[in-house]
This record gives sequence, C-alpha cells and structure tokens, in this order.
Amino acid sequence: MAGTRSCVMPEANVFRRNLLFILATTTALGALALSAARARDVPKIATGFVANILCSETFVSGQQPDRIFRETTAAMPGVNLITWAMDYRVDRAWKETTVTLLGLGRSHAVHREGLGCYLDHGGAVAEIAVPSIDVKSSQVLPDIAGPSVVTSANPQLAAALDRAFAEPEQPPKRATKAIVVLKDGRVVAERYAEGYGIDTPILGFSATKSVISALTGILVRKGALTLDQPAPIGAWQRAGDPRRAITVDHLLRHTAGLALGSSLQASLSSVFEPVNRMKFMESDMAAYAESIELETPPGSQWNYNDGNTVILSHLIREAAGGKAADLLRFARAELFAPLGMRNVTIEFDAAGNAEGSSQMLGSARDWARFGQLYLNDGVAGGKRILPEGWVKYSASPTSNAWVGMGAGFWTDLGDSFGAHYRTGHGWPRDAFFAKGTMGQYVIIIPSEKLVIVRLGRSPNGPPEADGVFGLVADVVAAAGDRAKLAGGN
Repeated sequence: MAGTRSCVMPEANVFRRNLLFILATTTALGALALSAARARDVPKIATGFVANILCSETFVSGQQPDRIFRETTAAMPGVNLITWAMDYRVDRAWKETTVTLLGLGRSHAVHREGLGCYLDHGGAVAEIAVPSIDVKSSQVLPDIAGPSVVTSANPQLAAALDRAFAEPEQPPKRATKAIVVLKDGRVVAERYAEGYGIDTPILGFSATKSVISALTGILVRKGALTLDQPAPIGAWQRAGDPRRAITVDHLLRHTAGLALGSSLQASLSSVFEPVNRMKFMESDMAAYAESIELETPPGSQWNYNDGNTVILSHLIREAAGGKAADLLRFARAELFAPLGMRNVTIEFDAAGNAEGSSQMLGSARDWARFGQLYLNDGVAGGKRILPEGWVKYSASPTSNAWVGMGAGFWTDLGDSFGAHYRTGHGWPRDAFFAKGTMGQYVIIIPSEKLVIVRLGRSPNGPPEADGVFGLVADVVAAAGDRAKLAGGN
C-alpha cells in the first residue's frame, strides 16, 4: 500500500514528559477547572482535527499532505508547540489517514467516494447511498463565468488581488488559496494559488454553517420546520426538560444555551471544550450534542458553538426523510443543483449525521454562487429558493453577539463590537458573510452588488492576518469604476 509519512514519532519517555509539560503549561489556567477525564481527551482531539483535514484535502481537494499538515498546524495558535510530536500517515491505496501524538492519541479518517471523509472510531458505520442529480438540467441561476479563469480589466482590482495573495515580510503567512469577485452576478476577477483552480473543492470550515442555515430556510418555506416553535428533538421531549424551550431560531443564532463550550477559536487551548469531544471523539455527533444539559436558559445568552449546527443538521435530515441519503438528495435538488454548485461535498460522521458545522467543500465559484443567492434575496433565475424575508432575517443582528452575528451569518448590521470594528476597517455597513476558521469568507455586500469569496489557510490570531480587511476595502474602492470593473473576460 502506497503512503506518505512525516514527523516521525519518537518513543522515549522523555518526549512524552515534554509533551505533557507543554500541554499543561500552555493551557494551565483553563486546565485548573478541568477533570482528568477531559484532559485525557486532548491528544485524541488534536489528532482527530488534523486527520480529518488531511483526509479531506488529500482525497477531495487533491492537495499534497505535507503542505496541508504544515499550513494547518502553522495557522493554529499554540499547535506548533506539539507538531514535532505528531506522526501522520496517508494511505493512498485505501484512501485513509492516521495521525498519532506520541502514542497518547490515534485518529483514523477514511474517505468514501462522493461523501468525503469521516473519523472512524472503530464502531459501526452508516451506509449512505449517494444520489445522482443532474446539475446542468436543474440549474436556474445564470452562469457566473465561462470555463476559463477570469482576469480583471481593472488595474485597481488586479492590484487588490496582488496584495491579497502577497505574503507579508514577517510571519505568519496568509496562504491564500482562492479569491473570486462577483459584480452584478458575474465574475469580474478571480485568482488561485498553485495547485488550485476553478473546480478545486476547498474546505469552508464554519462557512458550512451558513449553508445549513440556507437548507433550514428552504424547509421553513416548505412548512417542514418553524423558527419560533420548539425544535423537534426526541431527547428533549420528556416532561419538565427545560431544553424543550429551544427553538430553531435559538440554534441558528447560537443562543440555545447548551453546555458545550465555545467554537470561536481553533487553537491548542480549544481542545478542552466539550464541543470538540463531540467533533473528534464521538461517532454520533448529534446524539452527543442533544444529550448535553443547559448552561443558560434558551435565548438568554449568545455562545457560538458547533453543536448548535450539528443539531440543526439532524433536524434537516429528519425533515428530509430521515436518512443521510435523504439529506444529500434534498441539499442537491433544492440548493446545489439550482445554483449550479457542481463541486460540492458534504461530509458525515460515522452515524450518518451531516457534519454541518464545518465539513463542506466546494470550489471558490461554488461558494460565490451560494453568496449570489443571498445577494439576490433568495431568488435564482426567477425561482424563489429561500423564503421571502429570509435573507433579511439571516443578516439581522443577534442580541449580545459581540462579534456581530445574525442567524447563520455574521453581520455588520447592529451595534456589536465586531460590526463597528469591520466597518471601521472599510467594510460597508450592510455587509454580511459566511465565515470559516483560518480565513474562509463569503462576503455579500448588497449596496455594491458584490460577492467576495476568499479562501485560505491563515492564522486566527492578529487582525488582518488573512488580509481580508484590505481585500474588502480594495474591492469596494475598485467597484466605483463600474465600466472597467465589468470588463473581465
């Protein structure tokens, strides 16, 4: 069996002691409140995160494992302290990846054709039939570009992309992979890093949450889900269970109140959050998330975590027919095919739950088509995809969400710290966007009739580490020269 290997794992006890010392000292304050059981989860969670990305981007995106490993670990604050202790193997014959951390954690990810990758925890794995949908005959959104990469006729816009792809003189690197700019529904500029192109599926991380929000909206339009009624989760229906008060709106806005911790940061310290046990140690993510008790009353506090969207993904599966294949068929027939999103892969856990919090891959143009649906107020080619008013609802600010978040999207509307910070750095006030960790963005700016997609592998640390503030300001400025902007080929 062919494979690759890097970061050879030493076995000496001194290295184990060093690793444990690093983990303890870099997260000392948080660890004081943790149980020993949760601390033991750390190696498994760290290796699970890396194994899943390695698998997805090797076998779905077609990238090189060494590059994936290097750029991913460099983009996560604190992880560089333990990368020397990681060993990873990529088996191209069986399409599997395995990551270990000094023998303290071993994670194994497996690729399935049409389904991407899942983390194999050793139990039963749900069989999922991949439905066939004719995208070409189902597409209603007009094509956004021809078959070739679009280069801009506007020197100002071309220079904006030059700056966005340029690496700063000092670390950290931005590792920009793709940028697509749509104006009035057409690509006016795009650029790709080496090894990437117009058909390369790229992992959106938490931008996936916005796609789950759209699928939720379609079910609301069809009458299969309601926003303000209790979410139909079986585990919450016993008499006296306070979780019965959780609504679909609470899940979309991250105000459900479940004690899962936070998903705001991808860093070494974040491995202690219960939500990451859900993602990287549980075969049935939805069942785990739904088993968690309340920390705060539903609707009272904002707390961004992936469990909310995993539960939404479960609700979508049930409303679509109850099986993973039903969710896939629904997503393709009702959203991806009408928009012409041809290079999309949604990944599932071993139990058949869509990992809707972070695991969708799509080409940069696919992500742009998704953004165009929201720029068009939920209509594609004269066909209403999202309910009337859904786009306004999605961008409406959530109380106490200091980052500036709506219902499944981040937003510059409202009075949040995040909204003021972004508008102070050149973002229009009406901008709202899908966002994924390490620099994934699908930015919708209705006042400029713009959609800006930026995908990469940038650190989550200092502001402007991914260059997106400058990119948005530059593109908006270039958009003022409408004649030249529309001159892409």
